[in-house]
Amino acid sequence: MPEARNPLEAFSNAVYGMIDKPVTWFRGSIVEPNQKKYPWYHQQYRRVPTIDQCYTDDVVCRFEADQQFRRDRMVDNEVVSILRQRFEDCTMYEAPDHLEKCKETLEQYEKAAENWFIKCKNGDLGGYANAKSAYMKQKHRLIWERRYGPVGTGKNKREEVPEE
Repeated sequence: MPEARNPLEAFSNAVYGMIDKPVTWFRGSIVEPNQKKYPWYHQQYRRVPTIDQCYTDDVVCRFEADQQFRRDRMVDNEVVSILRQRFEDCTMYEAPDHLEKCKETLEQYEKAAENWFIKCKNGDLGGYANAKSAYMKQKHRLIWERRYGPVGTGKNKREEVPEE
């Protein structure tokens, strides 16, 4: 620090040094060496129990499962959006031959979009979707597939048995 110009400034620098020096030393020698270095935009949350692992009267567990579901849905939305943007960029860049050159990107996008529609389509779940409603949607879809086969493949062979 530069030398003080008057006694008041010298006193304020001394008080500042008494307060700031221990704090700066503690942060520099204890806190920062023990922290994990990652940018804020790569923050990783711990996985919480899913809604099927929560007891019905455990409100905190259900809330955490809802928050995890919302985070997962936001990530899935961004993945589909990025893949769609990649396909559109490829289509614009490879204009006349985009059907052959962008086929792999299109397949990735269609697979991700199909998984998104199965998991978290907002039209089926409503605007205020939560983990429980998504879990029920998944349960009903699995029951449907057990009875009739995968959705969109037509009727199951068991229903086409001729009557006597």
